[in-house]
This record gives sequence, C-alpha cells and structure tokens, in this order.
Amino acid sequence: MRYEKLVLVSGGSGITPFISVIREINFQSNRRGSRTPRIHLICAFKKYANLAMLELLLPVSGTTLDLSRLQLQIEAYITQETEPKTVNKSSIRTILFKPDPSDAPVSAVLGPNSWLWLGAIISSSFIIFLLLIGLLTRFYIFPIDHNTNNMKYPMPASAAFGMLFVCVAITIAASAAFLWNNRENGKELNQIRTIDMSTPAPSPASLVYETELESFPHQSLRQATTVLLGRRPNLKKILSELKDENIGVHVSGPRTMRQEVAAVCSSFSTDNLHFESISFSW
Repeated sequence: MRYEKLVLVSGGSGITPFISVIREINFQSNRRGSRTPRIHLICAFKKYANLAMLELLLPVSGTTLDLSRLQLQIEAYITQETEPKTVNKSSIRTILFKPDPSDAPVSAVLGPNSWLWLGAIISSSFIIFLLLIGLLTRFYIFPIDHNTNNMKYPMPASAAFGMLFVCVAITIAASAAFLWNNRENGKELNQIRTIDMSTPAPSPASLVYETELESFPHQSLRQATTVLLGRRPNLKKILSELKDENIGVHVSGPRTMRQEVAAVCSSFSTDNLHFESISFSW
C-alpha cells in the first residue's frame, strides 16, 4: 500500500498470491478516503483456457465491492497457443432449479452448536449415571452387604450393573438431545416452506436484470485485460519503461523469471523499482 504503483509479474500458478493481494486492495479501494496504488498485472500462461484463473479476481458474489474502482491493468500472455479457443454456444444451456417442498436443509445431527450439545450430553450422562448407581447402592446392594450373615455383594455383578448404567445414561441423554434438535429442525423447515410458498416466482424480466447486474464485474475485468497470444512478456522492456517514482515489483513464478526481473530492478537505470520475490519451492 505504500507504493504509487504495483507491478505484479507471475508465471502459471504463480498468480495465486497476487489474487489475494488484488482482492485485498480492491476491498481497500471501496472504503471511503482510502488511497490505493495502481496495479499492473503481467501474467503468463501456457494455454488459453488458463485465463479462467483471472475470474478469481472478481469480488465474491453477494458483496457490494466494485471492481471498476480499482486502477487495474492486466497483460495476459499465452505462450503455447496462437489462436483463442472458441466455445460451442449450442452446447451451453441455462437451467433454473426449483427446490422441492420435501427437501430438508442439510445440518449436523446435533445442529449448528454440536460441540455445546456434546458437552451437555456428557454432563447429563454423568449425572444420570451417578443417580442410578446411588439408587442401586442404597436400595439393593446396601441391604445385602449389611446382612447378619456378613454376605458381600459380588464385584462382577456390581461391575456389570455399572457398565449397564453407563450405556443407559448415554442413551437417555443422546436420545433426548437428538429428539430436541429434530423438533427444532422441523420448526425451521416449516418456516422455510411457508416463506417459499408465500414468495412469488421471479419474472423473466427480473432474471435478465439480475444477469445483467452480475455481468458488470466481468465487463470491468475484460476491459482491464489485454490478451497477447503466442508470445512471452518482454520484462526488460516493460519494466524499463515505467516512470513512476515509487514502484513495487513483485514476482511469483519460475526461477528464470524471478532472476530476469531481479536483474532489471538491480540495474543502475531503474532506481524507482523495489524488487520482492515470492517462491513456491519447498
């Protein structure tokens, strides 16, 4: 953020860290009074289909971020193809799915607060176990242990009762938690069905309007992107033509690309370039 301009040079999957950088700067640019640097993204891909990675720069669906506020310039180089791949439009179909009334929302067995419910089950199981053991000891084992014949209740039978009561306590607590959450999920499902039945179906005009609104970020991305086929970026020429006073140059890609950019930034004629390398080597 301290630079006047950012030059991001990537090769292949090296664009990955720059996606996060650009999306963060886009978020900052949509805040009032924030000053963000201009961005020049130079990316190289082997295939034309790899350009789909640039769509990751778009804001997340449902947010109010505007990509057009970002001063972004993209140069995409396709190194192994000289013609763009065309898509057969007849094979593309738009399908609208309407939810079935019998569909239930997907959720955990114990609901969204499963850890809280699990703690409650363990605590209540322990309490139920203590109550059962207390009743067994007081009304069944205690009279036998204090007979005049000095008979003791056998330990194997006492251990068997203890294991049985553990299973009974866990079963009672878990069943109660499951039935409670099942009832709450049923209420939520009925509310969702009521809302779906009371909401009118969208008109075709509104669907077209939503599609047009959704395409605005794509249009901004296309306008900012220049695709160059069958060639590699001349990094020395591009970087030497930059005249801004304070430029941050970040590189993420093959070693040869990082070395080439580092050599340009370290030359005496480019005092305005500040080099930083990002390596994916393990």
